[in-house]
Amino acid sequence: MAVASFAGLSVVTLGARDLGRLRSFYRSLGWPELPASDDGWSALLLGGVLLALYPLTDLAAEAAPDVTDPAGGWSGVTLACNVDGRAEVDAAFAAAVAVGAAVVAEPTDRSWGGRSAYIADPEGNRWEIAWAGTAVFDERGALVSFGG
Repeated sequence: MAVASFAGLSVVTLGARDLGRLRSFYRSLGWPELPASDDGWSALLLGGVLLALYPLTDLAAEAAPDVTDPAGGWSGVTLACNVDGRAEVDAAFAAAVAVGAAVVAEPTDRSWGGRSAYIADPEGNRWEIAWAGTAVFDERGALVSFGG
């Protein structure tokens, strides 16, 4: 059963143990950081996929609430599929769970203004199903802009 609501891979999030250092490293590679980035998170748009840097403890609270030691029991990496609307988060989440995904975090409205849920594939890899009103995709489904 295909989950038609998934638009494809749009975001890879790295849980940062030292966000300032990691942010500086990626900027020093010449990768363009989005203007909305700040000391609490960073985002770099790379060829249609967003590389997000987020504090490990904050990411673990969303994506790995079942793991007691994020540094030792989880990779600190999440993959995300953005969907076209708030309600589609719930539909794609339900469809993924119906075909065997493990529930990590039920769909919820997030403080950043969007909606998301987390699932794990059969090997425990964490996927976020998200809707962000600021995400803009081209006709191929590649992310072309994210936030202002």
